[in-house]
Amino acid sequence: MPALCRDCLSQFDTGRRCPTCGGPRIVAHPELFSLSIAHMDCDAFYASVEKRDDPSLQDKPVIIGGGRRGVVSTACYVARIRGVRSAMPMFQALKLCPEAVIIKPRMEAYVEASRAIRDMMSEMTPDIEPLSLDEAFMDLSGTERLHGCPPAVMLARLIRRMRSELGLTGSIGLSHNKFLAKVASDLDKPHGFSVIGAAETNDFLRDKPVRMIWGVGPAAQASFDKAGIRTFADLLRWERTELIARFGTTGDRLWHLARGQDARRVSSNSPMKSISNETTFNEDTNDPDLLDGHLWRMAEKVADRAKAKDLAGRVVTLKLKRSDHSLLSKRLSLRDATQMADTIYRTARALFDQIGDQGPYRLLGCGISDLIEATGADRSGDLLDPLAKRRSDAERATDKIRARFGSDAILKGRALR
Repeated sequence: MPALCRDCLSQFDTGRRCPTCGGPRIVAHPELFSLSIAHMDCDAFYASVEKRDDPSLQDKPVIIGGGRRGVVSTACYVARIRGVRSAMPMFQALKLCPEAVIIKPRMEAYVEASRAIRDMMSEMTPDIEPLSLDEAFMDLSGTERLHGCPPAVMLARLIRRMRSELGLTGSIGLSHNKFLAKVASDLDKPHGFSVIGAAETNDFLRDKPVRMIWGVGPAAQASFDKAGIRTFADLLRWERTELIARFGTTGDRLWHLARGQDARRVSSNSPMKSISNETTFNEDTNDPDLLDGHLWRMAEKVADRAKAKDLAGRVVTLKLKRSDHSLLSKRLSLRDATQMADTIYRTARALFDQIGDQGPYRLLGCGISDLIEATGADRSGDLLDPLAKRRSDAERATDKIRARFGSDAILKGRALR
């Protein structure tokens, strides 16, 4: 059976240890050197960056997130052993792991690390489909001739480079389509390398729970439970027409996935759908000045991300969550797409005023969607607001100053509230 040493990259026939370096980190599979669709998922990415940058955290449980009223962005594996999970309320995480070190997210550091990993991927193939900062699909079809080795070897080399050059680890899933590659990357974390071949697909999936499908959350699982669908074997008992009648287009997708079929291509041009920012307060608040200050800072962050990606949005959205966790959301379509913090803030503030006093609030967020390229955005003036052009020019000038002297070089007064 074809085998690969993940440490020295030697290729050989199956063995418990590498015949070249004696290492035990072996991946072996009949289709190992013929598969080319991969999913790479960094291991506890944010927490790993923090531990890399601060070695004193190495053996400690680390949770990335906000204050006690926030949620967990991610947690290291030490904290995960205690039951801490992403999206868990922070107070609950601290009950499970009271000695955890809580760190506020440093997005600049995570973006920098993500770009370095993406550059390594780009040396392997142009067909990269990022899903987030810490995971991406890759299609390495046809690259063996270019690199002189099969995709599996290139993927093992990528993980080895990430560890030696960036101090970060990741897990690889290798298969014959995107669905199975993503499933495979979760099978052996952290620092894993798992393979699902075409010949074993049906047997592999048969007894697996349908919650393994990416995007199946509690609501979808509840719907499946009502239909008696808990495993892929349950799905296989349904006719395609019956699944479509019960679940719509999702039913058609389920029919194909139950058979391990996924025709989606790895697309390097998948468009970003929205840009947003939100915060959860330590205490519920109805303070208008505090809310206004937060709203401005969020608009700035959204605008900064839009400008960095050369995008603009035609829809501005405001999100509020009350103390009873009920959600209020409003959106407004703009006449012209924008990437300007001033426009985003003023639109979101107008939406906030429409909602009125329905607080106190525990969460506030705003964002833009219906994204387009920024060319032509924010060019037409506003006849009802003759000062809009002047504010836009001032913001552009401020951006240049902040780019040269740092993000805190110029601050709006309302940002200090």
